[in-house]
Amino acid sequence: MKKVRKLVIPVAGMGTRFLPVTKSVPKEMLPIVDIPTIQLQLEEAKNAGIEEVLFITSGTKNSIVSHFDIDYELEDKLEKSGKTKQLEMVRKLPKMMKVYSIRQGQPLGSGHAVGLAKEWVGDEPFAVMYGDDLIKGGCALKELIEVYEKYDANVVGVQEVPHEMTYKYGIVSLKDKDTLEMSGLVEKPKVEDAPSDLAGLGRYILKPEIFNELENLKAGKNGEYQLTDAMGNLMKKDKFYACKFKGTYYDIGNQLGYIKANIMYALDREEYKDELIEFMKGIEK
Repeated sequence: MKKVRKLVIPVAGMGTRFLPVTKSVPKEMLPIVDIPTIQLQLEEAKNAGIEEVLFITSGTKNSIVSHFDIDYELEDKLEKSGKTKQLEMVRKLPKMMKVYSIRQGQPLGSGHAVGLAKEWVGDEPFAVMYGDDLIKGGCALKELIEVYEKYDANVVGVQEVPHEMTYKYGIVSLKDKDTLEMSGLVEKPKVEDAPSDLAGLGRYILKPEIFNELENLKAGKNGEYQLTDAMGNLMKKDKFYACKFKGTYYDIGNQLGYIKANIMYALDREEYKDELIEFMKGIEK
């Protein structure tokens, strides 16, 4: 069994729900307090043992890759001004893992984006994360890798969601409720048709056989190729398991989820916690 060393993150989306700020700033660079969301995701990946990441980008997302590059001019200024804490923050970024990027070119969906990683991934299993999905607490990706290592199979990260909200997610159907072996994945079903309350939440471990399915995938809605469709096709041939990961999920692809994440991460910071709590108590009054 090969180790999961590589991570693919599609980041070519336009982030239209966050306009006008995303006209000039990639949504993945929007900060949670003062740390870009994409950095928090890579920190999770590093803690899971990931060694390399490939960003599937567009021409407007250069700042994502630059964030993890060396900036000699900035480091020199920080060093000369004695800002050692800030210098340490900046210097640790290029050391997190090896960073690569490739441009998607056309916005043809998540399946098309992941398919571009075929040559880079090679014949290894790999992880996929989506930039809209932030998990606070624990290390969700590490939990998925542990399930992969147990079963030598593809893995989908899930959590239970309220049944009335199942229409918003990709919902898992199970073949075995004890092992969580999957039989299907239904994208945004009607509530009455949802096969379970387990929603896939932007974390996957996939074996390289997924690329055969992506190459033969037919376009779906709006002419896009979706990764979940390719996973559904592969599920007919290879095993998939759901992993109920710990931690709190935040959908930072929408404004309310993004605001909630900022509040909860800020409450973890001693320099902000007490004053923020007092502020929120004042709002309640």
